[in-house]
Amino acid sequence: MEETVKSRLKRLGIYPSQSLGQNFLKNDTTARRIVEAAGLSSSDIVLEIGPGFGVLTDRIVEKAARLIMVEKDESLIGYLKGRYQDEDIEVIKADVLELDLPPFDKVISNLPFSISSPVTFKLLQEDFDRGVLTYQKEFAQRMVAEPGGEEYSRLSVMVSTLAELEMLFDISRHDFYPPPRVDASVLRMFPSRPDFKMRDERIFSEVVKALFNHRRKKIRNSLDIAYDIRDKKEEIPYGERRVGNLSPREINEVVNYLMDNADHSIVDG
Repeated sequence: MEETVKSRLKRLGIYPSQSLGQNFLKNDTTARRIVEAAGLSSSDIVLEIGPGFGVLTDRIVEKAARLIMVEKDESLIGYLKGRYQDEDIEVIKADVLELDLPPFDKVISNLPFSISSPVTFKLLQEDFDRGVLTYQKEFAQRMVAEPGGEEYSRLSVMVSTLAELEMLFDISRHDFYPPPRVDASVLRMFPSRPDFKMRDERIFSEVVKALFNHRRKKIRNSLDIAYDIRDKKEEIPYGERRVGNLSPREINEVVNYLMDNADHSIVDG
């Protein structure tokens, strides 16, 4: 399929843009696996971000009720509109990060690696059933990492409060044209809420950031650097542990303690 991608690029006079993160999937078998993982039904409205030349799109339109594509590259818009002429298919020219997303049931995308994080958190503010998304392999591993693991990070904690994730399979960099520098992984995502009560999402996020900025230090020392907690240091929950070994629920206990006992001008920003 590589020659097909190359010939289309040549015919349209398009050069893959590094700034747009354009690496076009060329393996149809992989495309089918991605779309099948979404479990599409004839009633689903599907959002596809960055459809490129439509290798995923071709599989989606076979099963979904309606497809909404969001493509930023002006040079691909005409191609997509010409190829997919159906009243149940919409092509939106936009930067997905700046777009008010229309309602959708499922999202499928080979995300540009450079915007993986902001797109993911934007999507997780929406009400949808599930997503099947392709990420840089290392990024995906950080997303699903558990406490105590080397990959466990601020990203792991924050995503876990908004979604349940399932690692599906890896994709070789050679399944893309041009090949990126790294392999990719496909995740299935189900939006959810944490199994604990988060009193303030903004404060939780800020404290998580502060803790991971000093992840090698004990919790009490990390917080003293960030919030100058002084005489409260000995009372901090899990104060002798490090954030890399705390679950999101345990981190939430630390946040709640700060909200109840720390100088609110510090915690509330």
